[in-house]
Amino acid sequence: MKNLKLLASEMSEGRRAFFRRIGQGTLLAAVAGQGYALLRSLVPNVLYEQPQKFKIGLPTQFPEGVTFIEDRRVYLFRNQNTFHVLSAKCTHLGCTVKMVNLNQPERVEIQGRQVEIAQEFHCPCHGSKYYGDGTNYAGPAPQPLACYQIEVSPDDGQLVVDLGETVSRDARLTV
Repeated sequence: MKNLKLLASEMSEGRRAFFRRIGQGTLLAAVAGQGYALLRSLVPNVLYEQPQKFKIGLPTQFPEGVTFIEDRRVYLFRNQNTFHVLSAKCTHLGCTVKMVNLNQPERVEIQGRQVEIAQEFHCPCHGSKYYGDGTNYAGPAPQPLACYQIEVSPDDGQLVVDLGETVSRDARLTV
């Protein structure tokens, strides 16, 4: 009889340990599931940013001179068959700079070389000023305006601007 009670007691302890482990495992799985859901909520399903690389049109669509592409905040410069793109975002706080055509071109020294400037860019927010090539010369702007990569799409011949790829101030695309 004692052996039978002892055997029943051991089976009861084994059953309790089994259900304790099941309960602990379930609790651990619930905590892990909530942790995953918390971390996953930090990563967006959809990016609401515009693509960094985009087409702006055929080279023949743009007039000689400067064209402001408002939705992308860039200036496209055309000099005959040569193109380049300059950012319209002030490097101070990101306001859109406005282009000002000078009455007569000025000769200024930029990084040790003489350059003829026909326009300037002025930031309406805090007064930063840039020469026509994007070099900052007045105000709180810490850097020049960015120059972006421009190329011709092999598919349809449109100009493609890549805002993720900055280039030197002298970079030009000849079509």
